[in-house]
Amino acid sequence: MKSLIAATVLMVAPIAAHACASSDFAIQDVKVSAIGNGIGTRLSVKGKLVNNCSTAAAAQVRLDAKDGSGNVLSSREGWPAGTTNISPGQSVDFDLGRLLHYQADMQSYSLTVVDVRAW
Repeated sequence: MKSLIAATVLMVAPIAAHACASSDFAIQDVKVSAIGNGIGTRLSVKGKLVNNCSTAAAAQVRLDAKDGSGNVLSSREGWPAGTTNISPGQSVDFDLGRLLHYQADMQSYSLTVVDVRAW
């Protein structure tokens, strides 16, 4: 029984050693803008998600819109690459702003990688 457990651990260990983490992804070149005016105003939050992991994977990004005091007004999550893995060293462009309804008191925005998965 002990040898079966040891063999299982040895088989799984190399896979676990190559698992990507949130810290293996970087969000770069973020540009925020409001497009249009009045009730038709749309938010654009564009950026680039870069995979710095040694294996292909995808990442989920959370967008928080905050007021002038730093209180979160709205938060949404999205997978910039969908169900497609991003190769090591590669990136994907995204615009997560369409997930939020623009509010005039939105003053700042933060983007955070919250989950990583290999599809």
